[in-house]
Amino acid sequence: MAEHESLEFGKADFVLLDNVSLEEFLANLKLRFEKGRIYSYIGEVVVSVNPYRAMNIYGRDTIEQYKGRELYERPPHLFAIADAAYKAMKRRNKDTCIVISGESGAGKTEASKYIMQYIAAITNPSQRAEVERVKNMLLKSNCVLEAFGNAKTNRNDNSSRFGKYMDINFDFKGDPIGGHINNYLLEKSRVIFQQEGERSFHSFYQLVKGAPESLLRSLHIQKDPTAYRTGTDADFKAVADAMKVIGFTTEEIHTVYKILATILHLGNLKFGNDGDVTLIENSKLVAVLGELLSTKEENVEKALLYRTVATGRDVIDKQHTDQEASYGRDALAKAIYERLFCWIVGRINDIIEVKNYDARIHGKNTVIGVLDIYGFEIFQNNSFEQFCINYCNEKLQQLFIQLVLKQEQEEYQREGIPWKHIDYFNNQIIVDLVELQHKGIFSVLDEACMNVGKVTDEMFLQALNSKLAKHAHYTSRKLSPTDKSLEFDRDFRIRHYAGDVVYSVLGFIDKNKDTLFQDFKRLLYNSSNPVLKAMWPEGKLSITEVTKRPLTAATLFKNSMISLVENLASKEPYYVRCIKPNDVKSPLLFEYERCKHQVEYLGLLENVRVRRAGFANRQTYPRFLQRYKMISEFTWPNHDLPSDREAVKRLLQGCGFEHDVAYGKTKVFIRTPRTIFSLEEQRAEMVQRIVLFLQKVWRGTIARMRYRRMRAALIILRAYRRYKVKSYIREVNRRFKSVRSMKDHGKHVKWPTPPKVLRRFEEALRNIYNRWWAWTLIKGLSPEEMLQVRAKVATLECLKGQRADLGLQRAWEGNYLVSSENPETASSFTLVSSELQRKDKFMRVLFSCNVRKINRFNKAENRAVLITDRHLYKMDPLKQYKPMKSIPLYNVTGVSVSPGKDQLVVFHTKDNRDLIVCLQGMVPAGESRIGELVGTLLSHFKRAVKKQNNITRKLQVNIVSPIQCSMNGRKCTVVVETRINQSQPEFTKSRSGYILAVPGN
Repeated sequence: MAEHESLEFGKADFVLLDNVSLEEFLANLKLRFEKGRIYSYIGEVVVSVNPYRAMNIYGRDTIEQYKGRELYERPPHLFAIADAAYKAMKRRNKDTCIVISGESGAGKTEASKYIMQYIAAITNPSQRAEVERVKNMLLKSNCVLEAFGNAKTNRNDNSSRFGKYMDINFDFKGDPIGGHINNYLLEKSRVIFQQEGERSFHSFYQLVKGAPESLLRSLHIQKDPTAYRTGTDADFKAVADAMKVIGFTTEEIHTVYKILATILHLGNLKFGNDGDVTLIENSKLVAVLGELLSTKEENVEKALLYRTVATGRDVIDKQHTDQEASYGRDALAKAIYERLFCWIVGRINDIIEVKNYDARIHGKNTVIGVLDIYGFEIFQNNSFEQFCINYCNEKLQQLFIQLVLKQEQEEYQREGIPWKHIDYFNNQIIVDLVELQHKGIFSVLDEACMNVGKVTDEMFLQALNSKLAKHAHYTSRKLSPTDKSLEFDRDFRIRHYAGDVVYSVLGFIDKNKDTLFQDFKRLLYNSSNPVLKAMWPEGKLSITEVTKRPLTAATLFKNSMISLVENLASKEPYYVRCIKPNDVKSPLLFEYERCKHQVEYLGLLENVRVRRAGFANRQTYPRFLQRYKMISEFTWPNHDLPSDREAVKRLLQGCGFEHDVAYGKTKVFIRTPRTIFSLEEQRAEMVQRIVLFLQKVWRGTIARMRYRRMRAALIILRAYRRYKVKSYIREVNRRFKSVRSMKDHGKHVKWPTPPKVLRRFEEALRNIYNRWWAWTLIKGLSPEEMLQVRAKVATLECLKGQRADLGLQRAWEGNYLVSSENPETASSFTLVSSELQRKDKFMRVLFSCNVRKINRFNKAENRAVLITDRHLYKMDPLKQYKPMKSIPLYNVTGVSVSPGKDQLVVFHTKDNRDLIVCLQGMVPAGESRIGELVGTLLSHFKRAVKKQNNITRKLQVNIVSPIQCSMNGRKCTVVVETRINQSQPEFTKSRSGYILAVPGN
């Protein structure tokens, strides 16, 4: 049975219906259609409802879901039946066939294409080039046959107007190696006549609408289908490409276009009379026809207007009447198209047939057949074609019932289950009504066609009334005078298995004779086009040669149907029954009466009854156990009983179903659907528990696996880290172990790259090394040198990146007024300095230098500054450095300097009486002492903090421009400007304060 679907989608298999009735069947079919489930099963028969919309259920993912699976393991689908047929062919080495039936517009052609697509997708896994070529040609043949054999009807935009049976040959590995196509009863009358709203074959519109202008000009065709009394344009290029892929030559393809153009021009050919003479009214077309048929213009004209008749030894040309000429023209158009179609099928067969295959060498050649044939038809006007089509469906329905019953009976006998006889409608009586020798309708029709003299359709109907008057399935107006639905001398009715159909006898005689004047056959045989010539071999016969009477259309069709049925009966059949939900091609509408009629004539309800007559479901013991073993403790997870049969018995006994089953040799048979549903419900409940249990176990397993992986990773990580740390430390030790003996104490040694985990450790290690390196350098310095080093470090920390020249490369003298830059005044300064030291008790001179100063009266003067560890003194150098002002050092709160190269310094004091000076008198000129002054003060203040137990005495150093300051409480700004003509730094007054002008070069 099909994979258990939720009941919201209805029953996937009609065998499982609670009550087998037409109402229940249609209700289930409607529910599944509305829920988007277009496929259902009747046992192993697929019921397909045309969805009239694209559905995403045919892709590669879906193909993989059905590949190699049993029918009941997945939801119903065409792919399931295709796979079942393929498996039976491959596993059991049996020829199989898939019979697709249903009325026009039910989706038979699409179903056959999807089946072909599936078989192509699952074969040739090794991608052999020759097999791929064969598969491609088989698929492309569909495109070509659709173009030339399909047409738009009122019921279907892509209706197959011929029957097709395709055999696909497979080698012993199950790969396609070739094929063969049989075609049946092309509706050639469609070339000259279509019912209102219908069209001719697609090929005409593809040519007229899709061909390039150059080709149309060569064929004398206009790009307008309405000009040719013909009407779905399809893809012209796709068909042309498909023909090339299959193997048609360029010459052959061009001949096909010429024949189509010939038929179009024949449709426009008109005849008239000039007295007793029949004429062609638009005679220019004769030249066109002669060119297209590669024959002489006069021969074409003669064949259209005259008929050559042999009377004994004499041969005469008998002129047609305009009616006879029109009949001949139409017969020629039909015959040319039918011959073209049969030639195309023959050429495809020549190319795709299996060649050079020896069963002794290559193994047995097996076959899958796919039958896509017209469904039962009831039109407003039913003629000879509909009669043949419906006879075909009678034959196939008879085969269907017989084979289904036969398969059931054989399976029961094979399994040792008693067979119960099943009553069913046997349509043999209708088949005999049509094909029985001497009494059947075909025989009466052939007899009428063989009679000498004028035989009319009315005479044929009279013969039917005479021979079939007492037949239960035949009637006419003469036999039922009160039935006004039948016309006198025109209609007869047959009660088919699918319903009553009224046929009009008009045209039966002509269509059965299928007469084509020999003149046309000779005309086409004598064409200089070798392709066209080969299509008409009978044209080589002389007019005086006596030949057998050709078989009639009815006899040919009957023989082909008998052959087809024998062929299908020799294979293992699989069925697809297609249903058309409505006549307006709507994806939403389910017409109850429309579907009811189809269900009845397809015999689907009988099929369900046959399937359920004994046992609704049967499965092999291993498959049954695999699906239901979790229900019983005796079979889960595996049984220890003697056989699978015993295990299934124990399982069903435990569930209490032993009264509803029978045990065959290899299968268990279950009588009622309720047992199946009960098993499915118990299975669903247990599967849920098993899934939860498996999820629990699997999640635990995954968690343990993840834990073990994480633990292993952690151990490895820790070991690796230890290894990297040790490696790094060993490498540092190797590189730095001799630094004490190096000249630069290891400054040139490159540090190894640390692992990520040791980056902070490396920073600390570098700091330790740097401190050691610095200590090594300074440990031999004198106290004075040490003070200078500390001052330079303070300068570097404070001014690095803020000013360009910090003076770090030279020795800092500090007390420049006693140095050699001005020896003449040094002695005077020394005396004053000594006196101040005695008086103010300072310990050390920090800095002294000549400066240019601006006072609060805006006057610039030369002065000197002396900075000791206690005071900052302002002195007058012109008066032997007489002290002019003394500022206690603890009153100095900060120092401001500019970021330029100038020597401007502003000393900020607590009483807002800032001292603004510019250092000068440097030797050599251009030397910067700002860095030394700032560093010395910072170093002194830092030591003072330590001595006074960390009492905060912080010196604020600002590197800004302009500098904000205060002169006796008045806020002002000092700006440094560079001037080209300035020789010495000089202060000047500005609106906001002062400007220090410095030389520009």
